[in-house]
Amino acid sequence: MPTTLPAFADATASDSALRRFLHGLPGVDPVGLEARAAALGTRSIKTTAKAYAIDLAISMIDLTTLEGADTPGKVRALAAKAVNPDPTDRTTPRTAAVCVYPDMAATAAAALAGSGVKVASVATAFPAGRAALDVKLADVRDAVAAGADEIDMVIDRGAFLAGRYLKVYEEIVAVKAECGSARLKVIFETGELSTYDNIRRASWLGMLAGADFIKTSTGKVAVNATPANTLLMLEAVRDFRAQTGVQVGVKPAGGIRTSKDAVKFLVLVNETAGEDWLDNHWFRFGASSLLDDLLMQRQKLSTGRYSGPDYVTVD
Repeated sequence: MPTTLPAFADATASDSALRRFLHGLPGVDPVGLEARAAALGTRSIKTTAKAYAIDLAISMIDLTTLEGADTPGKVRALAAKAVNPDPTDRTTPRTAAVCVYPDMAATAAAALAGSGVKVASVATAFPAGRAALDVKLADVRDAVAAGADEIDMVIDRGAFLAGRYLKVYEEIVAVKAECGSARLKVIFETGELSTYDNIRRASWLGMLAGADFIKTSTGKVAVNATPANTLLMLEAVRDFRAQTGVQVGVKPAGGIRTSKDAVKFLVLVNETAGEDWLDNHWFRFGASSLLDDLLMQRQKLSTGRYSGPDYVTVD
């Protein structure tokens, strides 16, 4: 049987015990959750704080390309942008990581060597996760062997929605073991989990199994990261650390495209989990187009002029 934190050993002892624990978590008030997320989203910040927030958001981006048409050239170009997002201003922070498919991890690792920018690779039959466990684990091994510093795995949503929580738990534990020193981000695909209660349960399930990050979405479905589902996950990591002393990161992904959106999410982090999470070791944005808008807003703050998209490199 997989091991977990001593305080929760009984909760993961069997499928029925895990079900009792997860269904015993406090229910989510959807109206209250969405109202709080909306209220926090109305907070305004001053120019100096905005400049800080933009730089912080840039440093938190997992610059992502996850397309069937990805080529080594595209990945190298994305890596160059991650290391030097604005060639006209060398004070611009680097992004946190470049996120690619496993077969592009070696290309990304070579392009990012020595830069400090991490290589993140999706794995476990991303995005659907419909494969046998041995196939998923081989996917992880390949990515780590190719140089991935971080693995973004997808849970078996079918098993989760059928109430087979122990199967999902054991799969995460097995993937974590294959990661070695690579950090593990566990993707729930919140848009497919139907309810906020399920998102809370998935958050606790992922953390009990050893996730280093919990992540909203693949970016491949209609509903991805929202302020409400991210707020719920931030509450979960806050409460988990309060009970265990273990800190877990959060990664909203998909649909976050503007600086205004990014700032709203940073306010959620600060007001919910706290300043300890305002660091790219503990909070990330899974995005491809967000960086361009952040760069344009950064240029406007420094020059007083809104340069427009023609003045940044477009992925």
